[in-house]
Amino acid sequence: MVWQDIAITIATIVFSCALIPQVYKGFKEKRGVIALQTALLTTLGLYTIAISFAALNLMFSALANTINGTLWAILLLQGVIWPDKRH
Repeated sequence: MVWQDIAITIATIVFSCALIPQVYKGFKEKRGVIALQTALLTTLGLYTIAISFAALNLMFSALANTINGTLWAILLLQGVIWPDKRH
């Protein structure tokens, strides 16, 4: 394991922890509050980064980015299922 894998993993876990309250809020309020374009592009980007990390054998980083991408995918689905009607 290289130090970069640890650093990327830690940063990505922090980002994922920051998303958990947003995901919970979406389920609690039955409302998607993230712009669909933002959620879609972020989801695709994070999955692409995860695949790239896996190809570089940075498996912890790949897993952390897959989790982060999945949280963004949940936000995307919340926006599709419960669109924010205020806008």
